[in-house]
Amino acid sequence: MDTEFIELHKPCPVCNSSDACSINEDGSAKCFSCGEFFPDYYDTTGEVKPMTATVTKLKTKKENALEVPKNGIFARIEDRNISEKTARKYGVKIVYHGNEVGDQIFPYYADNQLVATKIKFRANGIGKNFRTTGFLNDSGLFGEHLFKGGGKFLTIVEGEYDALAAYEMLGSKWAVVSIKTGAQGAVRDVKDSLEFVESFDNVVICFDRDKPGQEAAKKVARILTPGKAKIMRIPNGYKDANDMLIAGSKNAFSQTWWESKTYTPTGVINVSDHKLKFFTREKKKSVPYPYEGLNKKLYGLRQGELVTLTGGTGLGKSSVTRELEHWLIKTTDDNVGIIALEEDPNRTIGGILSIEANARLYIDQELEKFSEEEIDRYFDVLYNGDNENRVWVHAHFGTNSIEEIFSKLRYMIVGCNCKWVVIDHLHMLVSAVTDGDERRAIDRIMTKLRSIVEETGAGLILVSHLRRVVGNKGHEDGIQVNLSHLRGSQSIAQLSDCVIGLERNQQSDDPQESNTTLLRVLKSRYTGDVGLASRLLYDRDTGRLKEIAAEEFEKEGSDLEFDAYA
Repeated sequence: MDTEFIELHKPCPVCNSSDACSINEDGSAKCFSCGEFFPDYYDTTGEVKPMTATVTKLKTKKENALEVPKNGIFARIEDRNISEKTARKYGVKIVYHGNEVGDQIFPYYADNQLVATKIKFRANGIGKNFRTTGFLNDSGLFGEHLFKGGGKFLTIVEGEYDALAAYEMLGSKWAVVSIKTGAQGAVRDVKDSLEFVESFDNVVICFDRDKPGQEAAKKVARILTPGKAKIMRIPNGYKDANDMLIAGSKNAFSQTWWESKTYTPTGVINVSDHKLKFFTREKKKSVPYPYEGLNKKLYGLRQGELVTLTGGTGLGKSSVTRELEHWLIKTTDDNVGIIALEEDPNRTIGGILSIEANARLYIDQELEKFSEEEIDRYFDVLYNGDNENRVWVHAHFGTNSIEEIFSKLRYMIVGCNCKWVVIDHLHMLVSAVTDGDERRAIDRIMTKLRSIVEETGAGLILVSHLRRVVGNKGHEDGIQVNLSHLRGSQSIAQLSDCVIGLERNQQSDDPQESNTTLLRVLKSRYTGDVGLASRLLYDRDTGRLKEIAAEEFEKEGSDLEFDAYA
């Protein structure tokens, strides 16, 4: 059923926005700046309800196709003091009704394709009126398509007119974009375009001077890389950037823009005042490992921690990470990100699918044993239905620049809301650093990963290699792993919350021993409990790893010691 709105934009009595309230036919209203709802706007404000008002039916989604008036032209926007040159730059057109200015059309793009328009018009000469056509949720920020490739400065404002005004007042030199849905949707809008925003060295957030605008500016600043965001406060006496342009205050705007301060969150506390917060603090979210031995030593996986999984070549690191990825998808409701730098996304997706099917689907002969319907069912269980939009995979096989990889990692966490991310592996990140100093490169990478974990609160699982040991036996012979075997730098151990080493004697004549991987906790900042934790037997028929108890293994006659449950 279509809803009817009186398209009058009125002041909000709560946040004092001058024009953010939309009045419904029954007299109720919603402020699209602060989100407040008023059952009876006129009763709340004491205003007299008009006898007549312009009423427009909102179209259904099906009807709301992309409609662009054909008779629009580029021209100066007189009442906003915006030049034709700037309007043409942003693709803003004006539709004249006779000699009077009617509609103003603001285009929105995605991948350089027009996907939506905002049409702003005046009804009976009263108030600002808006109508959106197309699919605004699919678009980038207003003006985003004009400034691809990043740069030194990006300014984000709260409305389309403000974007045009700010661009003009800054001498048409720096990138300026606008959020799509006002202060209330600012964080969501910026998250959707986070990779674009993060491609600039400095981001100046210039929202309206009112309380919702200033609060939204701080929230947006918090999701950006620390030190990147600057918050510009519109000078007293003005509402927004366009207000300053109309008043002829170009120089004042430019000066305030250059003086914008880097956003720094408050972080120094008085411990005496912190007692209640200590006892009521939010506990770190954790999930159990799929292996009981690890849980007894580590009490599960926790968000906000960096876990490093290490082992020699061919000792099952990928198999363990596959099990962990599948476990997180099946046992949590959290979004999961996977950055597998040595394989294409099909292999990553298929590897987790193999866990679900209990079969080695990555082998063509094994895959042929299953019908297409069976594979579809396994795929839907993991990646569709309740799990739709939960699993995100890095889609580039091969070496990227380190900046690009970190950009993707950050986007997964902030933009895709991934609470857990698996990176396989550290030394592929190192290969993306070209200065030739492995130790220094690892130090830089581990410091960056640590910072991202601390900043975002995501749980990060990192796969790392071991260095070759000196002597007659190597890791393929089942020698015990310790922290000194980590390849490249002590920072791997220092900056990880937990380090788990894999051991396996590939050369054993005992088939069970040669197919059994030992999980040894080398470091646990949370519990301090280290040592041998779990024993995992590889099933060649299913490709799965099954935890076996010490006594169960010893029945087979192994002479290896096992203290997991001691």
